[in-house]
Amino acid sequence: MQVKTDTKEKFHAITVAGPSLSATMTDELGDCLLPYLQNDVKNLVLILKDIENIDIAAGEKLVYIQQKFYENNASFVICELQKPVEEFLDENELLEMMNVTPTQSEAWDIVQMEEIEREFLDEE
Repeated sequence: MQVKTDTKEKFHAITVAGPSLSATMTDELGDCLLPYLQNDVKNLVLILKDIENIDIAAGEKLVYIQQKFYENNASFVICELQKPVEEFLDENELLEMMNVTPTQSEAWDIVQMEEIEREFLDEE
């Protein structure tokens, strides 16, 4: 599986090469993404703009990965889903469990807001 990584101040932006994302590939993706939880910058934006189709097991694995990030006080936002992928995830009731935005910019905003929220809660 090919991924492109772009590290920003508060998060890593990971772009997954397409055209499909299967369960096997998602297991590999999990092995690639979960180690980011050990970094100083833990937040992750997953860009799926090149993914044209996804299977149910891959969708479930993305939900699992997202849960692991949130359990570790880190953000995990998926962005730029193609319409067929978004519809498939919605039909299989996975979309509502994911933190998804239409654009990278909105994903970055969510990461920054969640980072501020975590800092605020830590102060209390």
